[in-house]
Amino acid sequence: MIHFVGAGPGAEDLITVRGMRLLQQAQVIIYAGSLVNPKLLEYASDTCEIYNSATMTLEEVIEVMKQAEADGKMTVRLHTGEPSIYGAVREQMDCLEAASITYDSCPGVSACFGAAASLNLEYTLPGISQSLIITRMEGRTAVPPKEQIEAFAAHQTSMAIYLSVGMVEELSKRLVFGGYREDTPVALVYKATWPEEKCVIGTVKELPAMAKTHNITKTALILVGDIIAKNGYERSKLYDPDFETEYRKPKNANCQE
Repeated sequence: MIHFVGAGPGAEDLITVRGMRLLQQAQVIIYAGSLVNPKLLEYASDTCEIYNSATMTLEEVIEVMKQAEADGKMTVRLHTGEPSIYGAVREQMDCLEAASITYDSCPGVSACFGAAASLNLEYTLPGISQSLIITRMEGRTAVPPKEQIEAFAAHQTSMAIYLSVGMVEELSKRLVFGGYREDTPVALVYKATWPEEKCVIGTVKELPAMAKTHNITKTALILVGDIIAKNGYERSKLYDPDFETEYRKPKNANCQE
């Protein structure tokens, strides 16, 4: 059995309990190199075989899985963050299905949620934003024409941009061209929840200078939106005394008349 496990954003205690237990039980672990905190491997048993997929091709990863299955061993494929986001898991699953090898998935905390925790952010502040766009700039992996940064920027909602810190000059221009104001708040978060985490707050216009000043060139997430300012939002209806729910009647006398 192959278990695809999300390692979480970085800190070793932010993996799920299920993920931790799978690591403890694994006889083979294939982990995503420098993107996964090596401290997570301390959950593994002393006899566990451990492979670093950063040095491997897809075919080599699948061959290790096939051999483990032939030997009757349980394998954990440990991916960074949440495997369903930029995890390249579907191609592995297709190979396993072709080989009639069973697998399942254990979700993890993605970096954008680790970054939100570090900054005490709410992506969906009433009156400011009710959506979160998770996207990236095109690099060696293309981005569909309808998913270009400018198209998403037109919504001016909360945005988490992965795998793009090496292109911040172009990103800044395209965010403004698409619709964000130059003074729209941004957060540049390097290695969210890791011990060496850096969080830098500025504006869309300042983004290139922020990256240069703090020497952030990789392994960083860019958050965009007015939610970063943490002001100007409306109170949630969920806890409003005038708002009736299945569990609570309105508590404002004027509302009960």
